[in-house]
Formats: sequence, structure tokens, C-alpha cells
Amino acid sequence: MSAIPSPGEATTESLYDRIGEEPFRRIVHGFYQGVAEDPELRAMYPEQDLEPAEERLRMFLIQYWGGPRTYSEQRGHPRLRMRHASFHIDVAARDRWLRHMRAAVDAQDLAPADRDELWAYLEHAATFMLNA
Repeated sequence: MSAIPSPGEATTESLYDRIGEEPFRRIVHGFYQGVAEDPELRAMYPEQDLEPAEERLRMFLIQYWGGPRTYSEQRGHPRLRMRHASFHIDVAARDRWLRHMRAAVDAQDLAPADRDELWAYLEHAATFMLNA
């Protein structure tokens, strides 16, 4: 049984704790469905099958938001900029990425505060990846 925080006491409950794993699975799957139909973005994924990329993003987001550390256990430190350095990521690519991610996030029934917290990170991360 977990303790109830006292009034004014901060809680450390993560987004993962609040929403669980399934919404992350659905968001990432929906995102990659959009990527598969987007010729410009699809060209950035060298693998014929998008499933490995889907699994990596899902594991990363789950870990980032407080879930199991499977991503780091299997792949080490995320090193996002380094791992994406070979791809030409300009503002147009970022915006395409965000458009598909926005549709995937909005398709979920998340509490507004959870959705906003997730979206703020995704926008920041997408901009952080710009390299062209």
C-alpha cells in the first residue's frame, strides 16, 4: 500500500506511472504508421521494416518517462544527436516528424496535463535534433 502525500508534499510519480506502457505503445505505433505513408520521412529510415525503429523509440520513451530501463540495457546511453547525426534533419523534416507525432498523441485519451507534458518534451526533442 502506498503512502498518500501530505498536502503540499511533492509527488515523484512519473508520466509512465500515471499512464502505463500501453499509451506509449499506441503513440509510437501510430507515429510509425504516419511515417510509413510519408515518402520524405520514410526515406530517413534505412531499414525496410520499421518495426525495429518502432521498438527503439518505444523503449526510449518508456524509459525517459520513468518506465523500465530496457533501452539503456539493450542499447546503452541514448546519445540522440550522435545516433541521428548521419540524417539530414532540417526544419521541414522536424515539422513532418512533429505532425505525425501530434496525430499519434492526440489519438490517445490522455489527461490534458499528461498530454501537454509529453508534447512539450516531444517538441523540444524534435528541435534539439535539428542538424541542417
